Amino acid sequence: MKITPLETLTPPTSYAPGDSPAPTKSHFWDKAARRYAADPIADMVGYERTLECMHQWLRPTDRVLEIGCGTGTTALRLAPLVASYWGTDVSAHMVAIAREKLALHPRPGLQFEAADADAPLATSPQYDAILAFSVLHLVQDLDATAAACAAALIPGGLLISKTPCLAEMNPLIPWVAVPLMRAIGKSPPVHNLNQERLSAAMTRHGLEILAVERHAGKGRDVRPFIVARKPALNS
Repeated sequence: MKITPLETLTPPTSYAPGDSPAPTKSHFWDKAARRYAADPIADMVGYERTLECMHQWLRPTDRVLEIGCGTGTTALRLAPLVASYWGTDVSAHMVAIAREKLALHPRPGLQFEAADADAPLATSPQYDAILAFSVLHLVQDLDATAAACAAALIPGGLLISKTPCLAEMNPLIPWVAVPLMRAIGKSPPVHNLNQERLSAAMTRHGLEILAVERHAGKGRDVRPFIVARKPALNS
């Protein structure tokens, strides 16, 4: 029997449209929400490989939080694998689209909330897994987010991420293209990360790296898939 989030979890700190705690940040993604929802996934083969890989890390009894869930595409695919699943995003407009999708394709145990990944994620350890797909390069403070994830995970819980790493791309992208796009309002602030910096932020806050994989359908993959675990109490 599926367990709904309200029976097992304290809801993430959320807000209503027009009441965002981070209006500048949410405003960018609110404006982009409908276009983002309509854009096709650039590397569908790599995306499907990531989803398939998740089957080995998620369990039917898991309580899952996804930060930066966007319009809910991944949440709708993964929620049937677990007991309860919260999808959160800083953009209330993104969340509204995710809820529209959920109404068309109901998933027991799945709910969406507008919530900021830069805020504390829980008042106590309660999640078996926290998912962060295409979001860790966008948070204000990577260390603060890693610490918040570690605090919200139960002992033995997993932080699973897949992150575009600008430092692994052509240098013209982080040093020329992105600054120009930011100057004309076409890009939010973005961290210039690589796999080593991501892993180091996680280990600084007590998480153990279990796996680092690359799932691109072709070419060099600049989106490392990283699984990190909070130590169990008896470890």
